[in-house]
Amino acid sequence: MDSIVVTGGAPLSGKIAIAGAKNAALTLMPATLLSEEPLTLTNAPRLSDIATMTALLQSLGVEVTSMQDGKVQVLSSHAMTSTTADYEIVRKMRASNLVLGPLLARHHQAVVSLPGGCAIGARPMDIHVTALEAMGAEIELKDGYLHAKASGGLKGAKVPLRFASVGATENVLMAATLAKGTTVIENAAREPEIVDLAHCLRRMGAQIEGEGTSTITIQGVDRLGAATHPVVTDRIELGTYMLAPVFAGGEVECLGGRLDLVGSFVEKLDAAGVDVTETPDGLKVKRRTDRAMAVDVTTEVFPGFPTDLQAQMMAMLCTADGTSVLEEKIFENRFMHAPELIRMGADIEVHGGIATVRGVDRLKGAPVMATDLRASVSLILAGLAAEGETTVSRIYHLDRGYEHIEEKLSGVGAKIERISS
Repeated sequence: MDSIVVTGGAPLSGKIAIAGAKNAALTLMPATLLSEEPLTLTNAPRLSDIATMTALLQSLGVEVTSMQDGKVQVLSSHAMTSTTADYEIVRKMRASNLVLGPLLARHHQAVVSLPGGCAIGARPMDIHVTALEAMGAEIELKDGYLHAKASGGLKGAKVPLRFASVGATENVLMAATLAKGTTVIENAAREPEIVDLAHCLRRMGAQIEGEGTSTITIQGVDRLGAATHPVVTDRIELGTYMLAPVFAGGEVECLGGRLDLVGSFVEKLDAAGVDVTETPDGLKVKRRTDRAMAVDVTTEVFPGFPTDLQAQMMAMLCTADGTSVLEEKIFENRFMHAPELIRMGADIEVHGGIATVRGVDRLKGAPVMATDLRASVSLILAGLAAEGETTVSRIYHLDRGYEHIEEKLSGVGAKIERISS
């Protein structure tokens, strides 16, 4: 099993190109199920999760053609052969559940295994099921699979979500494009990935209003057509690499970065003593002082502080001046990186969904183990600031969400290498 070795102490300087958003691409790819005509995605990230979604769609009969070293994906579902999403593929990644809404909308039936992914909380499917049932679907759980049908097709409805779930908003948004009548999603999630999905669906011929707000209105149409759509910049990869010079020192420009994607995150960086400057090509980041300052962080749905940057932020605060309190309000099991950071000399106490971090002068390199995708990259970042060598094992999580991370970090001066076992 591969591992990554990081040697701390090297300040960073240069530019890092930010990829297209993993979470956006994983939502856009199932949108092909809504049309017989091809969907072309540009600026696609090259990740193992994209390969998993490709395999899932191909198992349904979708033709997927990868071009330009994977940065362009052409998908066509003109010759569907199945409406069953098998457990052996779905168990690898939670986003696989996003085929449910499109399959119901176009084919009026679907059998979808309950999903897998990182072990960071229950993340139940009940919000998805309740929402689609409001649109006329009949859904039954049998032997670990959701058996869904919509005889005569889905119907427009008022769909209030009890929680602003990103996945449920995406599933309903796609399903509603081909439903009969008008669908109104209330308490909809507002993430940039949902806005990106709405823009793509509109290019395919959907009638959508209100994306980016808590109320989205969709007028169903008879069919959707072909489209070409660029995947939005990955705000989580962006935030991750923005933190790199905060750990290591120096200055890094993140190409493709946009303030509107990371507003609440940048506010916390500013409070911690970090300068973020817009450039014609992206965002430039550097520390204002020798040591970052402590800040309190509470994860919230967008536009609040993203849960997917909490682990990275905790790692940064381990060497900040003062005591920080982090409250995780999205997932109930997302402090699994804390024990690994403690192995590197961090002073962290976790009580339920609250972690107290007391900054130390320096972390020390140690062998650590990744427990999930964002935890793995937080340990790599911590290694940039640590004294000596840090070896991060179980990095298969990392490859689900970060493309060529060793190349990107070494390209700006980090001492990092992948070791194949």
